[in-house]
This record gives sequence, structure tokens and C-alpha cells, in this order.
Amino acid sequence: MTTLKEFEEALREQGMHMALAILERLKERDRAKRTIRPARRVSGKKMTPELARRIIELNQNTDMTQQEIAFQLGVNQGRVNEVLKRGKWLTEDPQSEEAKARDKAKARLKRMNAEDAPVPRKEPIVAKAEKGTKKQSPKPRNLAQLSIEDFLSGTSG
Repeated sequence: MTTLKEFEEALREQGMHMALAILERLKERDRAKRTIRPARRVSGKKMTPELARRIIELNQNTDMTQQEIAFQLGVNQGRVNEVLKRGKWLTEDPQSEEAKARDKAKARLKRMNAEDAPVPRKEPIVAKAEKGTKKQSPKPRNLAQLSIEDFLSGTSG
């Protein structure tokens, strides 16, 4: 596939100045119409068993892709995939993995807004080195391979 730049270079080589002028005017018109808009973000709806059933219904009765279903229902495509592949959100069990994760995220968001500072998701991992631990012995090395110690120990004797 030819790029616009390659096309422009080919017009220059052929001496087609009139076509280059038209191309330049089209580029200027395009630049004038170009705007910078924020990316469209779909605000996710709360996943409910009814919404999960609607996702399954659309998947079975139409030829819509997961992305199209997500866009139509206003949910994330990943949520559509979870419903279709793993049957998530089909029950309103407050002890389900999804409900617990949602509640944790809501609590974290509430704390973050209250403290006006980021709250880590998990506790930081602390180095497990203790004072009384023994230093690990180095890996056994391949005796066919020379190391710097071989040279140093060979020259001292």
C-alpha cells in the first residue's frame, strides 16, 4: 500500500505541479477541520444478573461481536467476555468473587477520595531477608567453563 508521502514524491518526480497544488489544498482543508477531542469512554453500568442475561441473549440471537454488545449495552467488552466465557454475574450472590471485588474497589475509592491520596491495592512486599539467615551458596558452575578465579588462582603458584 502506498503512503501519502510516497504518492506526493511520485507526483514531484513526474513534475505534476498542478496535482501537488490540489493535494496541498486538500491537506490544508483537512488540517483546518481536524480537532482534538477527548477519547470516548464508556462509563460502565453496574453488572446485574439481568444485564448478564441480556448479554447472553444478544450473543445467541444476533451476529453481534462482543465489542458491539458492549457498546450497545454500555459496558466494558471484558465484562461481556466474562459473562459469556465464565458465566459471571448470573446470580446476585453477595459472597461471589465478583461482588467481593466490587465492594473492595468501592471501599478503596471511598478511602482514596476521603484521604485525597492514592491508596495501594495490596500491602507492599517486604524483603524476606532476616538477620540470622544463612547466605546461599553459589550455584555450581560448569567445570568446562573458565572463570576469573581460574586465572587468578593459576598465576599465584
